[in-house]
Amino acid sequence: MSTALADKQPSTLQGARLPKWSPYAIAAGSVAVAVGIGLAGGLDSRIQWGLIAAILFVIGTYVIAARVEGVRQAKDRIATSLVWVAFLLAVVPLVSLVWVTVARGVKVLDVYFLTHSMGVVADTEPGGGIYAAILGSLEQVGLATLIGAPIGVLTAIYLVEYGRGNLSRAITFFVDVMTGIPSIVAGLFILSLMLMLDLEPFGFAGSLALAILMMPVVVRSTEEMLKLVPNELREASLALGVPKWRTILKVVLPTSIGGITTGIMLAIARIAGETAPVLLLVWGNPFINANPFEGAQASLPLYIYQQYANSAGSGAAYDRAWAASLTLIAFVMILNLGARGIARWKAPKTGR
Repeated sequence: MSTALADKQPSTLQGARLPKWSPYAIAAGSVAVAVGIGLAGGLDSRIQWGLIAAILFVIGTYVIAARVEGVRQAKDRIATSLVWVAFLLAVVPLVSLVWVTVARGVKVLDVYFLTHSMGVVADTEPGGGIYAAILGSLEQVGLATLIGAPIGVLTAIYLVEYGRGNLSRAITFFVDVMTGIPSIVAGLFILSLMLMLDLEPFGFAGSLALAILMMPVVVRSTEEMLKLVPNELREASLALGVPKWRTILKVVLPTSIGGITTGIMLAIARIAGETAPVLLLVWGNPFINANPFEGAQASLPLYIYQQYANSAGSGAAYDRAWAASLTLIAFVMILNLGARGIARWKAPKTGR
């Protein structure tokens, strides 16, 4: 009896499991099979190869997991594999875009390119630079921020701290509508005002259109940040006899300033790449114009469009367009990194 019990293997509650390296092996096998299918079928697009590999990876994961671990674990693994596939579908195009932009943009991106304008250089000729475009973009986006950011923040403060009636609901409705309007509509609105006033294209007109696009983004982001401030902080301040306006100024805003600043920086990054309003209202200028209130100006998005549209197949124009695109991406990236840094710097200190 004792001998039989000793020979009996101990039972375990853990079933069969795939090794940790199995997802990588399945992915490698899926890629190999997808490449074979692509070569055999004459598929030239790497995108088609990738989609085939993704489908094979999901199917292979389910089939192998179902045989080894059971259907229940297979469903869990297929959900995980779908998450990874969705992640790759989002990341791969972004990485590809950045890689192509960097590879093509560095050809002419140097100090000369950044410190000179096009001037008398034709679009099909080599030379020239983006100094006028950088200056115009900084001025137009800066003026738009000076207009849109304060209005957006004050509107959000009203909606969160004071708005309770029909006016609040009407403002919320119009903010929601403005969030989804195309940029060309904002440009046409300012253009109609310019035609009524018989004005020529100038940089500040583009700033007004960009401010219209910026305001709803700032309102929404600021509103969410203000709602995250605990009501206990407001009540404690009011209980001490502090007026409401001073509570907002000294308690609510300092607590949420990091998120508000981040929202404003992200809104700036969003409008920095808008082309349609600038094309209608600013028109572009190959020469340096530092006055946004008089005469046409250049801007980076418009410069990229003009170099591509007027290139006539010229490689020099394409190189300038890619270099300007790389500069614009770097500008947006700096804004995002700056937003993160300011958010950390202005975050409320909770330690003692």
